[in-house]
Amino acid sequence: MPGKPKRKETFPESILGLAAVLVVGLFIITFVVQAFEIPTGSMENTLLIGDHVFVDRLTPTIKAAYLGPLLPYRRVRRGDIIVFLHPAQRGMYVVKRVIGIPGDRIHLRNGVVYRNGEALNEPYIMPRSGQHNDFRDEFPQFAPPISPEVPPEWTMIKRENTRGEDLVVPEDEYFGMGDNREDSLDSRYWGFIPRQNIVGRPLFVYWSFITPPDQPQRTWSERAGFLLHIVIHFFDQTRWSRMFRRVS
Repeated sequence: MPGKPKRKETFPESILGLAAVLVVGLFIITFVVQAFEIPTGSMENTLLIGDHVFVDRLTPTIKAAYLGPLLPYRRVRRGDIIVFLHPAQRGMYVVKRVIGIPGDRIHLRNGVVYRNGEALNEPYIMPRSGQHNDFRDEFPQFAPPISPEVPPEWTMIKRENTRGEDLVVPEDEYFGMGDNREDSLDSRYWGFIPRQNIVGRPLFVYWSFITPPDQPQRTWSERAGFLLHIVIHFFDQTRWSRMFRRVS
């Protein structure tokens, strides 16, 4: 006996199905994951210039009382790599490693980070070149340098939160540093990271392409030229070994 003919999907039903897919996709991109490109070498060798990462926007965000346990929320932890809005430069996204959480006491001696009195074992940081910098390597002992990258109010905030040789991280703020310690503008230079500025945690590198360090600052015509360069050299300048590498 012949089976019952399968009903064809109507045009309105097709449109509704496509709309549902788009809505779900938009929700995921807006609230769950977001793509970012690493623009500087401050996190080398953990993250390289030209690494493209997916960022988990959901779990590090402030817990929503009306959703409660439905969201996979967890607090930001020491050692987490986070993407956040720069506290001093509006609209600028930054990626750093969390060194101190609220209440932690931080200081550096000869470039070594001490947290709550104990030297950190940090196998992920770039090897030192041997060039000593008093402010950078003996933080917070010395005043910040006069520089456009250093907000003028940071000197006062740093002084107010210094206890003895340590900088104490305030409530609802974090202290972040790059893994490339000698080439990283981080919390030593512009201050604490407010909790509300945190966007999320990088999950993995989904694509990596050899990219010049100054690419984000180039003109539109130069950027267009670089896009053509990507098309031409996609296969020979993609870092295939970094594809789908977990960020940790």
